[in-house]
Amino acid sequence: MSTKEKLNEQMKNAMKSGDELRKRTIRMVLAAIKQVEVDKRADLDDMAVSALIQKEVKNRREALEEAKKANRADLAADNEAEIKVLEEFLPKAMPAEELRALVEAAIAETGAAAPSDMGKVMKIVMPKVAGRAPNDMISSAVKELLNK
Repeated sequence: MSTKEKLNEQMKNAMKSGDELRKRTIRMVLAAIKQVEVDKRADLDDMAVSALIQKEVKNRREALEEAKKANRADLAADNEAEIKVLEEFLPKAMPAEELRALVEAAIAETGAAAPSDMGKVMKIVMPKVAGRAPNDMISSAVKELLNK
């Protein structure tokens, strides 16, 4: 079952059970997927859907930080709950050690030696990670290893 199908199925379940938070969160993700599909005039594959969900999680984390700065516990709690719902649809997160090993292998493969070679390394690492780690985490691992 594809991620999009899982989202639709969970949306139906949330509507039946009356879970407003879950329904609202999944509806928002489905709307974002539909918008991208309309813009690109093509169906999104699972990898693209996962990337879009990761983007939504990142947005919620940023909103969570802002809510905490503004002392808005209600908004912070909503964002945390939405993040938990969204994370259910993401692939299992890649451990930092595995990511580090992938980056080291890509650096060896490309012969990268300086931070200016970051693009070459990222081009090899990104398809292998396939949405199991946030992009900022990947880029920071690449920067760290290239700056050694």
